[in-house]
Amino acid sequence: MKFDHDMIVLGGGSGGYAAARTARAAGADVAIVDPGPLGGLCILRGCMPSKALLRSSDIISLMRRADEFGLHADNIGADLASIMERKNGLIREFAAYRVGQLRGFTLYEDYGRFLSPHEIDVGGRTLTARNFVIATGSVTSHVPIPGLDEAGYLTSDDALELREAPASMLVLGAGSVACELAQFFRRIGVDVTIIQRSHHILSGVDEDLAHPVESRFQEEGITLFTGTQLHRVEVRGGQKVAHFSHEGENRTASAEVIFQALGRRPNTAGLDLDSAGVRLDHHRISVNEELRTEQPHIFAVGDVNGVHEIVHIAIQQGEAAGYNAIHPESPQRQVDERLTLEVCFTDPQVATVGLTENGCQAEDVPYLVASYPFDDHGKSMCLGETHGLVKLLCAPDTGQILGAGLCGPEVGELIHELAAIMYFHGTVHDLARIPHYHPTLSEILTYPAEELVEALIS
Repeated sequence: MKFDHDMIVLGGGSGGYAAARTARAAGADVAIVDPGPLGGLCILRGCMPSKALLRSSDIISLMRRADEFGLHADNIGADLASIMERKNGLIREFAAYRVGQLRGFTLYEDYGRFLSPHEIDVGGRTLTARNFVIATGSVTSHVPIPGLDEAGYLTSDDALELREAPASMLVLGAGSVACELAQFFRRIGVDVTIIQRSHHILSGVDEDLAHPVESRFQEEGITLFTGTQLHRVEVRGGQKVAHFSHEGENRTASAEVIFQALGRRPNTAGLDLDSAGVRLDHHRISVNEELRTEQPHIFAVGDVNGVHEIVHIAIQQGEAAGYNAIHPESPQRQVDERLTLEVCFTDPQVATVGLTENGCQAEDVPYLVASYPFDDHGKSMCLGETHGLVKLLCAPDTGQILGAGLCGPEVGELIHELAAIMYFHGTVHDLARIPHYHPTLSEILTYPAEELVEALIS
């Protein structure tokens, strides 16, 4: 069969672009199918716009603490429209760069759907390819809470476009996106209430890493309910009212708007994957370690496969899939799950790499653990940033670092030192011996390392 392209990539975001770039570097004829707007979730509606907003709220938080540092700041206020304008300017710049990259390929700006394992329809035109990479990302989940649709709500996409701050906001959920944006809106003056099902926010991390963030939220005036069950939503007197149970009691909370932040799901609707012989598992496209679906020539990378909804992993998966598709006879590339990184950009930040303590316990992995608090660390005390701790896990026989969890100032940067050491299968002995300048935030990592070295010796 003669194919129109060696590879067609569905989706031009971070994972799709990485796959296309890798395959083209190997000499393949690659096409990208994307209906637009071009740029991908990270640039348009995810990582970059949210971090632009968080910078503004971090600054206003410091301004309000001016007296703590012997300074004076008067008439402090936030202009959400101006904050959004700054964000939009940055996003236009980022998106323009990505669009320029995408236009270096054969680009079909339309929706694609499978007709058969080797054929897709793109705007009424049939295209064939030897290989496909599905990288269509994710969309906000629809959650069937009685009355929620009728009451109306904001998604994360909507929250990133608001130009007038509401007086009050109910946040449903407390994952990374929910927590980051809840803190942003609170810091610019919105009365924020968070309703979370699990017993602590950021349920994917160890509880001791979440508690410092909860403390900061409460200090800043966020009302937080954890361990809840949400029953229904209604509109009453112009307010949106959530009915839920908490600590054995029926409760209500009301606000002007609801921010529904209960997660995202893989964007597979309209792909007609049945025609390609590709199976879905709860909306996710199932893949093996080589990122292949049941059809060996069809790959799925990024949010659409549900393995990890993290941009840098989508890029790693895209690179692996792009290579594996074009080099089927070579040793196949896989993503090193051992070095999985996650960061939540709340204040304080939360970052993890490798195994968590909960994960070790769940998988019966032997480990030693040691931690050290930021409120007893000189540089963080000088900065006035004393919420949180750093925690290291190591193998009890060799001292090899298995994972780490950090909550505190700039831990989204600090975590990469540990990832680098783990990349080389380093130990707590290595970390303790590496010179660390004083006074710096990073030297706090040596304190639990030294404690673990002593534990290994004894």
